[in-house]
Amino acid sequence: MAEIQLRGVSKRWGNFVGVDNFDLTIADREFLVLLGPSGCGKTTTMRMVAGLEEATEGEIVIGGKVVNDLDPKDRDIAMVFQSYGLYPNMNVYDNIRFPLKVRKVPEGEHDDRVRRASAMVELDEFLHRKPAELSGGQRQRVALARAIVRQPQVFLMDEPLSNLDAKLRVSTRAQIKNLSHELKVTTIYVTHDQIEAMTLADRVVVMSQGVVQQVGTPTDIYDRPANTFVAGFIGSPAMNLMEGTLQGGVFTANNAQIGGLQGSDGPVTLGFRAEDAAVGEGGGEINAKVYTMELLGDATMITVRAGGALVSVKAHKEYRAEIGQEISISVPAQICHLFDSRTGARTGGM
Repeated sequence: MAEIQLRGVSKRWGNFVGVDNFDLTIADREFLVLLGPSGCGKTTTMRMVAGLEEATEGEIVIGGKVVNDLDPKDRDIAMVFQSYGLYPNMNVYDNIRFPLKVRKVPEGEHDDRVRRASAMVELDEFLHRKPAELSGGQRQRVALARAIVRQPQVFLMDEPLSNLDAKLRVSTRAQIKNLSHELKVTTIYVTHDQIEAMTLADRVVVMSQGVVQQVGTPTDIYDRPANTFVAGFIGSPAMNLMEGTLQGGVFTANNAQIGGLQGSDGPVTLGFRAEDAAVGEGGGEINAKVYTMELLGDATMITVRAGGALVSVKAHKEYRAEIGQEISISVPAQICHLFDSRTGARTGGM
């Protein structure tokens, strides 16, 4: 088990900055998710921890030991990649066993460790099969078992679910969540999928263009986004963001007027989440024509144009409206978030 410290870690290629001054302590046994769009620096950060990329600046400490100059094999980590990386000529048993042979673990321990890892990911009945005979989800479980059998002090997972279909992603995600609870090993998990981040993480690091935007629990990041980037990236749908003006506690924008707010007068970005607002009978803070209506099964998503943006609100599942129909949306002050229009930084809200 190990605490990981990233002390002012940066990665540059010439003038291009891949990761800029990443500074964070990851607690022993913590499940940390690096989240952000493609090219934000999350995989580069993980590869520096693994030793697959050399940090341009800063120190990487694992279990109290600076590892910058150690080869990947000497860092006592196990990686699970987006591609399964299985040996096609070996059956599942031998694929799982392979790291033990490479690390010269006494052969008398192999069978017990392989079968224990296999049982954790429910692969016992497939141990005799070759990778070509397995589904995508089963192959990913073999890759997980191969990492588990190492018994490392750190797990690194690079978008391990991205090659799976939607149903398999849900079931495999649940398996990873359960494994993290059972194994209690420090884990860094990289993904661009905010649902994975919210459901798996003890803490989430949101990144953009190589810079950490916010670090916090999934609840912290969802309820109190640090800036408009985080607000617009987290949530399904993402937080509604409207440009307007705040004057005397009243936000005014096209088709919208919301009172009872606290903040400095001037241009401002106001945000609120679709599930916090409500479609009313009239007299709401947003009055606009329906742009589109989507039936979600458990709810109806209504979208209108307000504040120069498309704004969504979740209504009850029986609610129906026609495109072009004028509707009223209730947006009380207590559900609103305020951001600086110039910098995007949070200035107030719930």
